[in-house]
Amino acid sequence: MGSFLELCQRRRSIRKYTNQPVEREKLDYMLRCALMAPSGKRLNPWEFVVITDTATIRAMAPCKEYGAGMLETAMAAIVVAVDEQKSTTALFDGAIAAEHLLLAAEEQGLGACWCHIVGRENAEKMVKQLAGVPENLTVICVVTVGYKDEERKNYDLDKLLYEKIHYNRY
Repeated sequence: MGSFLELCQRRRSIRKYTNQPVEREKLDYMLRCALMAPSGKRLNPWEFVVITDTATIRAMAPCKEYGAGMLETAMAAIVVAVDEQKSTTALFDGAIAAEHLLLAAEEQGLGACWCHIVGRENAEKMVKQLAGVPENLTVICVVTVGYKDEERKNYDLDKLLYEKIHYNRY
């Protein structure tokens, strides 16, 4: 296993997947990682719906006009939802948990991509219906998962936007 920097450097949004099923053990590993994500006051406002039925995943693909095409080939999808009544930091907590899913997928040799849902009413309605998510929860995203059918170059450390970093003052 490499360093965390190397993991971050390798992790890219993968939008095309092979038709090889994702093993339950790999999904379980990803979910254990997500459950260890930090949350405000350790209230853990998140819920995860794991979908491996490809018909259901494909049915989610039209939830948005743009940015959901990866649902056409994903072999698994994890709906990340939160209870905003449980915590004032619920949206942030759920986003951090989703990032844990993305990093854990890369570590397991899988590809993954964030499909943004929160704030898109029609998309959220469709995802909630297909995944059986209760109305009181807010769907933040769907993380698509699968074996990579595309390769993306690692981040080039020399091309990172270091000018975005400020010490002590902006």
